[in-house]
Amino acid sequence: MAQGTETPAGPPDSPSPGATGSAAYLRRRTLRRGSAGWLLLTGLGVAYVVSGDFSGWNIGLSKGGFGGLAVAMVLMGVMYACLVFALAELSAILPTAGGGYGFARRALGTWGGFLTGTAILIEYILAPAAISLFIGDYVESLGLFGLTSGWPVYLACFAIFIGIHLWGVGEALRFSLVVTVIAVAALLIFAVGAFTEFDAGRLNDISADPSAFGSNSWLPYGLLGIWAAFPFGMWFFLGVEGVPLAAEEAKDPVRSMPKALAVSLAVLVFLALITFVSATGAQGANAIKEAGNPLVVALQGDGEPTTLSRFVNYAGLAGLVASFFSLIFAGSRQLFALSRAGYLPRFLSLTNRRKSPYLGLLIPGVSGFTLAAWSGNGGRMLNVAVFGATISYALMALSHIVLRRREPDLPRPYRTPGGARTSGVAFVLACSALVATFLVDRDAAFIALGVYAVALAYFAFYSRHRLVAAAPEEEFAALAAAEAELKRD
Repeated sequence: MAQGTETPAGPPDSPSPGATGSAAYLRRRTLRRGSAGWLLLTGLGVAYVVSGDFSGWNIGLSKGGFGGLAVAMVLMGVMYACLVFALAELSAILPTAGGGYGFARRALGTWGGFLTGTAILIEYILAPAAISLFIGDYVESLGLFGLTSGWPVYLACFAIFIGIHLWGVGEALRFSLVVTVIAVAALLIFAVGAFTEFDAGRLNDISADPSAFGSNSWLPYGLLGIWAAFPFGMWFFLGVEGVPLAAEEAKDPVRSMPKALAVSLAVLVFLALITFVSATGAQGANAIKEAGNPLVVALQGDGEPTTLSRFVNYAGLAGLVASFFSLIFAGSRQLFALSRAGYLPRFLSLTNRRKSPYLGLLIPGVSGFTLAAWSGNGGRMLNVAVFGATISYALMALSHIVLRRREPDLPRPYRTPGGARTSGVAFVLACSALVATFLVDRDAAFIALGVYAVALAYFAFYSRHRLVAAAPEEEFAALAAAEAELKRD
């Protein structure tokens, strides 16, 4: 048994010590296996991210201009590509619902696992709360049913889409795929329309700041503007790393997970390039740099709405729904895995008759709705989510490096091209993006640190003494520790 773990015992939902008790404990915490093939997993990867193509990224133009955001997007794209290749290897080694927590648990111990899992939870609980606000804004701007952006709309979002998740993972992922296809089709149609108005001279129409070091027409805010644009370059890819959280519910995860990660990233890179270039060149960087709906502004400018701009506006709502829906899934699975292993209260990992972690869906949903209704600041919540994401990226990349060096002979059905050098690039860029969050929103960064501090105190003084050795991620780590001890002997 790994140091710091214990067989579950005590509370009513925990078994007595022993194999039979462990089996009973895990039976009440079982997901529906074989529900998702590579196509549904690919759709999930794109769904996590697609809302970022419709809004948010354009604010990076106000930080770095077209050139600064372009460089930031390329560097963040490299970071995600390297990270995805590393995660493809790790998810083939350990195909469980723990995802990043499970990888870090094996490589970095219980503290590393908890730090990574908590960072992922910050991302996946805050992001849906923020997106519910954006959905409310879209509903109001489109005049749907005469509704205005407010708590009834946020409540409806959480209630309807959590309800679909409670129905079952297969149904949830199929719904997500349909909405994602609509959003992707709309982005392609948008790009065709925007390129008819394209003018390369509009790409760099933001006036250069003469006081900024290295400023010019392409880098109006200087070299520092590239760094400040990092978090917005991430918005084209933020969330794709969550695909491994569906590993326990996937068909043949060893084969399907690497394929889904690679294909979804390829789709996202293509969408990022055509959206960024066509939108900026249609009306100019200055016109869309602070727009809440940049694609609509790119099509109509200050003029009257057109048929195409109305269509894109509705499709933007579909994109937001796709990301909102899939992020709820990701958050519930990370919470499920941490709870099943005892890092968080164990009752959160109980599943219903349809093998959905109902409390792992409902409690984050209630938290997200409360944050949305109380705060009303979607941008701030997304910045907190980005802060959590960058911490998790650095720790997941570090996990890959450690496992490659410490356990070179570990069976790897899929191997990362470039090995530890690839994950090393991801680690350096993730750390750079983490620092960049302080340049964008220092308050959001400190809020995230405060949440982290509370979570770490809970782990240090309580849950680390009550871990569940029978959980898959803990059992995997215990086996590694036992093998290492035998080699030493």
